Amino acid sequence: MTRLGELERAVMDVLWDLSPGSTDGLMVREVADALAGRELAYTTVLTVLDRLAGKGMVRREREGRAWRYQAAASREAHIAQLMLDALDLGGSRDAALVRFARSVTGTEAEVLRAALIASGEPNPPAGPATPAAETPKH
Repeated sequence: MTRLGELERAVMDVLWDLSPGSTDGLMVREVADALAGRELAYTTVLTVLDRLAGKGMVRREREGRAWRYQAAASREAHIAQLMLDALDLGGSRDAALVRFARSVTGTEAEVLRAALIASGEPNPPAGPATPAAETPKH
């Protein structure tokens, strides 16, 4: 999955911040208005939305002569995919996961444990993962 540039991220934030479950999407003018503090031209916002559609990040539906845009996936799904892509960059996935696990708060660790249990993981760890063979590479 492609990382988003600053303006692409701002546009996606507008779409992601729509009411949950909203299927209406936004017109280019509505996105531009939501980004009012940035003083962007309508055509700039249109270009960004078209590029995001080309990347599969947004869906668009024709409404009269214009398009209505909405996020193709949730913000959380996008972030999860970025994390998975990072794990595929090479190196030791196990070492990367251990380093990540050591950086989360207790509350975040509980969320991860609950997710592992819900996914059917037979024996989720009761505490922080500390494999003896873990030697992170720098």
